[in-house]
Amino acid sequence: MDNGIEHKTVKVNGINMHYAEKDKDKDGPVILFIHGFPELWYTWRHQITALANLGYRAIAPDLRGFGDTDAPESVSSYTCMHVIGDLIELIETVAGDQDKIFVVGHDWGAIIAWYLCLFRPDKVKALVNLSVVFNPRNPKIKPLGMLAKVFGDDYYICRFQLFLAVATKKNGIGWYGMEPGVIEAEFAKKGTERIIKEFYTYRDPGPLFIPRGKGFNGRPLDSQITLHPWLSQEDINYYTTKYENRGFRGGVNYYRNIDTNWELTAPWTGTQIKVPVKFIVGDLDLTYNSPGTKEYIHNGGFKKFVPFLQEVVVMEGVGHFINEERPEEINNHIHDFFQKF
Repeated sequence: MDNGIEHKTVKVNGINMHYAEKDKDKDGPVILFIHGFPELWYTWRHQITALANLGYRAIAPDLRGFGDTDAPESVSSYTCMHVIGDLIELIETVAGDQDKIFVVGHDWGAIIAWYLCLFRPDKVKALVNLSVVFNPRNPKIKPLGMLAKVFGDDYYICRFQLFLAVATKKNGIGWYGMEPGVIEAEFAKKGTERIIKEFYTYRDPGPLFIPRGKGFNGRPLDSQITLHPWLSQEDINYYTTKYENRGFRGGVNYYRNIDTNWELTAPWTGTQIKVPVKFIVGDLDLTYNSPGTKEYIHNGGFKKFVPFLQEVVVMEGVGHFINEERPEEINNHIHDFFQKF
């Protein structure tokens, strides 16, 4: 898929970052689209074209570790500080003439967008975030230990770690070491295309588990996977090719820094997100159905920490990959919100 989308590479924060760009007017307001896992700039293909045609300058990078952007070897090179550092320099490079830009994020891209607004609200005019709410830092408990206690060792985020969590007799969490690359090796054995299909066809609103030697949530590895109407084999081929070339490690390393991010963001404990926000989620999204999330969104908790939250949209019958499943609706939501500013 080309549709007039240009591909460029720029040096930012010590790495080469690839980004896709399309515009009708070089002076149009910039929208920065931030992808998640296992995604790429390509995740925003529908939004790039539609919003560019409406007069915006659409910019969608491959984040560090993904696609055609460099992938540093060290796990410690994938903290929120590194990624935000990349994006700030990208913004300065491609949109230095604009005081503030619009931002759209999904999945890990939504988390990164929250961090961007937390650290550098001076750079963000308004935010549309998809799927993942802003979770305020809890100073009393590290996130990975809590996830292991609630969901167990086969929970996908726990499986992505370099260490395996084990419950202790005192209801705490102990950790014993594993060799780096365990989940990457499992994904390679199962096949990149199979893994991409497993992720993109997942519509169970419950938590995602990846048991050893089995498919997602225990699905047999030889079972047939049927693509959704909004996802073509061409799309799968693009993702598969890029992940075959780059591997999954860069993306998985974001999950391996969850506790490190918790440590690094201690100075921002209790800080609110002070930019205008519209939040959109599907009612079948596993993030919306995680314990306590609906109550947090609808009973005032979300608004407390994101005081300029102007709109929450829950789309019926929609799963996690919301901007690919319902592109026209998402495009309209983005434009309707941003044109206010």
